[in-house]
Amino acid sequence: MSRARVTWNGAAALRGSRQGALRGIRLGAEHLLAESRKVVPIEEATLERSGVATVDEASLTAAVSYDTQYAIRQHEDMDLRHDEGRTAKYVERPLVENAGVINEIIAAQVRRSLRG
Repeated sequence: MSRARVTWNGAAALRGSRQGALRGIRLGAEHLLAESRKVVPIEEATLERSGVATVDEASLTAAVSYDTQYAIRQHEDMDLRHDEGRTAKYVERPLVENAGVINEIIAAQVRRSLRG
C-alpha cells in the first residue's frame, strides 16, 4: 500500500481565495458598469460619465453608482421617455441579465487564485 502525505496550508489558501474573490468582485463590478453604460439614459452623456464601480475590500462587496442629481429619478421613474435603447433601471436590469456572467467572473478568479 502506498501512502501520500498532504500538507494543508489553510491560511495561504484563504489568503489566495480572498485575493481572487476581490479581483473577481472588482472585475464583475467593472463588467456591470460597462453593461449599464450601454443602456443608461443619455442626453449629453453627463450621467453616463458619472458612473463608477467601487469595491469595499473589508466586506467583499462592490457597487456600481451614478452621481448626478437626477440619477435616482432617471433610474426609478418608469414614466420618463428615453432615446432608443436607453432605459430606466439602467443598473438593475443589467445586473439581473448578467448575474450569471458576473458570478462566473468571480468564480473564475477564485479558481485561478487557488491554482497558485
